[in-house]
Amino acid sequence: MQTVNTIWVVGIGGVGGYFGGRMAHALHKDHDGRRVYFTARGRHLQEIRENGLILQCNDDTFICQPAGASDDMSSFPGPDLCLVCVKSYDLEATMQGLKPFIGDNTVLVPLLNGLDIYERARKCLDKGIVLPACVYITSYIERPGKVVQNGPNKHVILGPSPHCPDFDPGALLSFTEAMGLVFKWVDEPFAAIWQKYLLVGSLALVTAAYGMSFGEVIDNPEGKRDAAGVMKEIIQLGKKQGVDLDMALIDQVIATISAAPYDARSSFQRDLEQGRGKAEEDIFGTAILRMGKELHIPTPVTEKMVRQVEARYNPWGN
Repeated sequence: MQTVNTIWVVGIGGVGGYFGGRMAHALHKDHDGRRVYFTARGRHLQEIRENGLILQCNDDTFICQPAGASDDMSSFPGPDLCLVCVKSYDLEATMQGLKPFIGDNTVLVPLLNGLDIYERARKCLDKGIVLPACVYITSYIERPGKVVQNGPNKHVILGPSPHCPDFDPGALLSFTEAMGLVFKWVDEPFAAIWQKYLLVGSLALVTAAYGMSFGEVIDNPEGKRDAAGVMKEIIQLGKKQGVDLDMALIDQVIATISAAPYDARSSFQRDLEQGRGKAEEDIFGTAILRMGKELHIPTPVTEKMVRQVEARYNPWGN
């Protein structure tokens, strides 16, 4: 990757809204030949077109004006960098839509939850460089045209692709640093993805099962115990897959959750509570149950949480 001039942010939800918004705000001031383009839909897209994206980051508010915003990718120039920030249930359709616009040197960074996102994204493309990645952030769409990010964590961990191990990340990392974004390059990105899943896979499932916020679950002895139980099962699955996660990570993850905003909720939980019709149940809960069966590892705590979610949302918000 020699230069980063044209950037696509596909999906302007909480994740895409934060990273895309920060880039659009920076490039609107001093674009230096660089342009960022958003893909969005409905009223959210209309508000962004008319007023820009409002991005509230703790006590700071930015009005972010991309070079273009559309629900039609064909209206944009071809990307050098593409951040894919859709929900997991839209991933394959999104990648198929991107396919005609991806060149050999286009870099794609999928910022989705789940353990198999890299593989699912990669198999949809015959060109481009897909980098395995995970993201730590608490953010959400407050209303059409406005994204809120709160809490201290807002960074991406990424690393080399098995299909392109010699990729030089220098230009990408220089660009993201210039945008005020934290992208951390690591040699073992899949271990980092499992470690992120240890947090989000357990927390999203347990908070949804209990109908509680992050802080409320950690303050609830039974909820905290169940969150730790789901984490233990994820660690056992990871070890069976060759990912050596230490049980000591459970205490570290609980400390991380304790430092997050008390009233925070995962996007999975918000989707269920708001009855949006779709939720990422396949990556939260049922994925753990499926792997447990395949690897012959018992997952009774996850099973209990999945049943509580089904009972609460009848089933999975659908």
